[in-house]
Amino acid sequence: MITLRELTKRYGETVAVDGLTLDVRGGLVTGFLGPNGAGKSTTMRMILGLDHPSGGEALVGGRPYSSLRHPIREVGALLDAKALHPARSARGHLVAQARSNGIPVGRVDEVLEQVGLAKAARRSAGAFSLGMYQRLGVAGALLGDPQVLIFDEPVNGLDPDGVRWVRELVRSLAAEGRTVFLSSHLMSEMQLTADRLVIIGRGKLLADTPMADLLAGSSLSSVRVRTPGIADLRTLTARLVKEGGVNVESPAAGELVVKGRTAEQVGDLAHGLGLRLHELRTVSASLEQVYMELTAQSVEYETSGAVLGGTDTGQTQGAGA
Repeated sequence: MITLRELTKRYGETVAVDGLTLDVRGGLVTGFLGPNGAGKSTTMRMILGLDHPSGGEALVGGRPYSSLRHPIREVGALLDAKALHPARSARGHLVAQARSNGIPVGRVDEVLEQVGLAKAARRSAGAFSLGMYQRLGVAGALLGDPQVLIFDEPVNGLDPDGVRWVRELVRSLAAEGRTVFLSSHLMSEMQLTADRLVIIGRGKLLADTPMADLLAGSSLSSVRVRTPGIADLRTLTARLVKEGGVNVESPAAGELVVKGRTAEQVGDLAHGLGLRLHELRTVSASLEQVYMELTAQSVEYETSGAVLGGTDTGQTQGAGA
């Protein structure tokens, strides 16, 4: 587990990370999101002992990274895929890491095979594409078979097949009980990959919540209802308004858009009133939409633009006859 307690980093008068407190637990893929300049990379560097906190602490398994006896066997990290000598081969780079950390050299060939670089193992890294650098960086993170893994933008430069491979890899690592802390600017991919999200803006914590809860609780999500009877529609609308804490609109004849209730709650209410429904479905906000809403006041570079409405999940939650 990764533990942050009031973690703070200042550069002069600039506060890059501002009192972050959170736990990144094992068995989950925890996504780490935030605009450029939000403090994500600085936070990861402090976890790995590359930057010294101005205040607070960052612990791995209850200990500072600097106190770990065999750090590469406990924490695997990919922060900068090109942080290696370009004249070295992929295998040579990993062999040097293995020998300096007491890891059997045979493990090098295992991870090269795992990341798809076995055939390019003896090629000079200087001739690698960005995607190949990323795969080699992932191999380095896996080399010590650690329980904690930290990846900063691991899908950068990968083709669609490579992106899917990273997704399946990190989810399989989490399924083994490992702690996976992953940053990315690809919202659609993060929505498919992460179980939990940590979102920061201007160094401060904006959200620390399961992915499902973040999307379901967004004001951009809604429930769409269609009923064949005008009287049924009026009855349902009146009851929802009477209960309070809900926004109800009727964009077309026989239809309602309900915000502030789940599809299950609307369906149960309609059933209790004896109303017929021909359609009942959740229209969920995408992670990108929720993220843009959360970080609207935290971006470093502001541009004009509008946030669009929810995205239809296409899933019918229930219907009455």
